[in-house]
Amino acid sequence: MDIEDLQTFVVVADAGGVSAAARRLGVSKSIVSRRLARVEAELGVQLLARTTRGAALTEAGITFRDHAARASAEIDTARETILPTGDLRGRLRVAMPLSFGPTHFAPVLAEMAHQHPQLQIHTSYSDRFVDLVAEGFDCAIRVGYLQDSNLIAKRIGPIYGKLVASSDYIKAHGSPQTPDELVTHQALMQGTEAWQFMDGSRIVTVQPQGRFKADNATALAAAAAAGVGIAWLPDCITYEYVASGALVPVMTRYPPPSAGAYVVRPPGRHPARKVRVLIEMLIEYFARNPDVWGVDR
Repeated sequence: MDIEDLQTFVVVADAGGVSAAARRLGVSKSIVSRRLARVEAELGVQLLARTTRGAALTEAGITFRDHAARASAEIDTARETILPTGDLRGRLRVAMPLSFGPTHFAPVLAEMAHQHPQLQIHTSYSDRFVDLVAEGFDCAIRVGYLQDSNLIAKRIGPIYGKLVASSDYIKAHGSPQTPDELVTHQALMQGTEAWQFMDGSRIVTVQPQGRFKADNATALAAAAAAGVGIAWLPDCITYEYVASGALVPVMTRYPPPSAGAYVVRPPGRHPARKVRVLIEMLIEYFARNPDVWGVDR
């Protein structure tokens, strides 16, 4: 049985259909269908029942999927073991935040592709939290404060931020001096998050309120510059705004604690070597470019 056919079946099973699997694999639906048909012909059983909404595993498919996934993982590990040192191949699927990915992380992926010409790199840029397992990603880069989950996280560097507002907003509404005063101001937020600030060595948590929300940090920076409210944003997003005077730091006596950038991956015994290499390159990139992430530190 061809290992590529076997791995394709696992992707079809996890994606819930041929079309979704084709998108994940970056190949046509006809190629996926042919590979799936060869696996079923080799086994002499139907693994998936096709429906108008996609495909559902048969009883045989449910049983075979776990065995196929383990076999595919073992083959991937074996391939990595015998490859020349530093040589990577296969496919790496990465989810990245839209706010930072194209400007801050994409150059690292481009360098990785340059160094490993046999490696396929597929990247999805979105500020939503993707389900790595359900959507078939090898890893994701996440910025800020991590939520509790069963994912395995590796910190690749610090992220510094501050509260900012426009001069027009401050003239109209004043500037908060303490965290308690923030509740009387319009906060620009991604959702219902809490904001944290340092009062000496003590962390103070505030539940801000506001009518303007966006799942993209760049959009929040633009809203702050337009005078809509106060935003907590990373320095790498606000640097040019602050340098030009479009945004002004506020409540500087109570700085937010540093956040972090992380590579997260599904739980497992060992990360794939391609993920380890990406982590190493990102850590090195952070070390080489500290001004990008914390320009005033």
